[in-house]
Amino acid sequence: MANRLDPEDQIDERVGLEHVTGIVDEDLDDLDDLDDDFDDEDEDDLEEGDDFEEDLEDATDDDIDFVIGLYREDGQPTAVPLEADLANDLDELIAQLTRLPGDAGAIGLVSLNGEVLVAVRVRGPRHVQVMVSDIYYADVYPIVRDVADYFGLKPGEDDTPEDGPVGDLGLFADQGLKEEALEALCLEEDELTSDELAERVARGIHFDPAAFGKVMDEYWDSDED
Repeated sequence: MANRLDPEDQIDERVGLEHVTGIVDEDLDDLDDLDDDFDDEDEDDLEEGDDFEEDLEDATDDDIDFVIGLYREDGQPTAVPLEADLANDLDELIAQLTRLPGDAGAIGLVSLNGEVLVAVRVRGPRHVQVMVSDIYYADVYPIVRDVADYFGLKPGEDDTPEDGPVGDLGLFADQGLKEEALEALCLEEDELTSDELAERVARGIHFDPAAFGKVMDEYWDSDED
């Protein structure tokens, strides 16, 4: 049986091919360099993407003005303070609102730093309405980004505005606060802080101002303690 030669020991002695091995080796080295370049570029792209999608820091107690639940039971308006942690998680806020009683479901109002208001209305697990007074803060507060994700929106891209109210602005229409009126209130950003906007919303849906103001004061008093 003939001895098998290692391919690296075989020499092609045809005329004109003396330098082929060296050329191929150089080309392979060049390809390796290109691969390295592409890998570096891909890593850079991934890092940029990671920066765009990186998790936001939770709003702190100093950022959270209040998280309040509103509902009517047997026609009587009730306002209750909700856990501050709900100001950072839309899903958890919705879950908590489904546990509240109410003739027409429950409403959650989240005010952050006087800058932005998130409103949620839940009527059973399958009927959820959400809006935010200013989508600009999607890159600042996690719950505002949650709202953007809820609607599949990216501020400034496609038809999504960079700022202003976004979502189901008609969520209170059957309670007396029409979509156009709520949008107009949200756009009064130079005149209304987000906590003042929440008070106007409560008034617009004919919720007892005293009940709302009392629980808001209790929330602030507990923060000071």
